[in-house]
Amino acid sequence: MDFTPNEWLIVGLVFLLGLLIGGALFAGGGRKHKVRYKEESTRRADLERENDHLRKQLKQAEIDTVAARARAPADRI
Repeated sequence: MDFTPNEWLIVGLVFLLGLLIGGALFAGGGRKHKVRYKEESTRRADLERENDHLRKQLKQAEIDTVAARARAPADRI
């Protein structure tokens, strides 16, 4: 399959257009996405710390509940 000079010109122009559009998209939006990624990573870490804290509180509350139930029959006598 042989290309004519006009077809090679079209292929070259499409390639250049792709480079221009792709370069504009990556050059302008990269910084914004890095900032958003960093913010989201920080937010996720904060939420995981809060989740760990809440799990510890829940575990302590369960321990306190079991201890209170164990003492309850002795308190009634």
